[in-house]
Amino acid sequence: MTKEMESQFYTAPQAEDFSAAGDPVVLFQAWMTDAEAHEPNDPNAMALATVDTSGMPNVRMVLLKGVEQGSFVFYTNLESAKGKELTASPKAALCIHWKSLRRQVRLRGMVTPVSESAADAYFSSRPRGARIGAWASHQSRPLESRFALEKAVAKFTAKFGLGEVPRPPHWSGFCLTPEEIEFWHDRPFRLHDRVVFRRASETEPWSRTRLYP
Repeated sequence: MTKEMESQFYTAPQAEDFSAAGDPVVLFQAWMTDAEAHEPNDPNAMALATVDTSGMPNVRMVLLKGVEQGSFVFYTNLESAKGKELTASPKAALCIHWKSLRRQVRLRGMVTPVSESAADAYFSSRPRGARIGAWASHQSRPLESRFALEKAVAKFTAKFGLGEVPRPPHWSGFCLTPEEIEFWHDRPFRLHDRVVFRRASETEPWSRTRLYP
């Protein structure tokens, strides 16, 4: 489908709709609402970038599970590569790209663990199979065969039977509190609109700067 055909179904807001925005979190939530209505697959999918102990970067796709008090929340196995890297170096970057809307948002900031109660509440909302999978998977570590994973799933399925599946102690979430948020909107001839918001800390006000594409 060409961009001209897409425009018959949805027209993204023009630059002036966001270049003067005062609160980037409010703007993000408005863009997310548009994405949930018009992006066909996983509008909350985002790239998460971390670094290991040597400073080598890592990036992978995760799902944004909420924006709470200005922080961006996601969940993971704490013993995975990203879990270990975020624990050792609690800074990260996020990138969300909505291809159908021709928009992108990038964020950078400090990362902190979610509360135990928040992790429990979200874990209990997951499908039962996903909760059992969280017990069965030694995420990011070597797996000798697919059968070994299926055997582990069967083991924990039998262990919990028809009862409640509790949250594993190695499974929780993180909040990224942004110090920088950049909004990007596609324009013809690659003359895109870019606006970046920055602040020195979460208690400081945001500054806003338009960037060259």
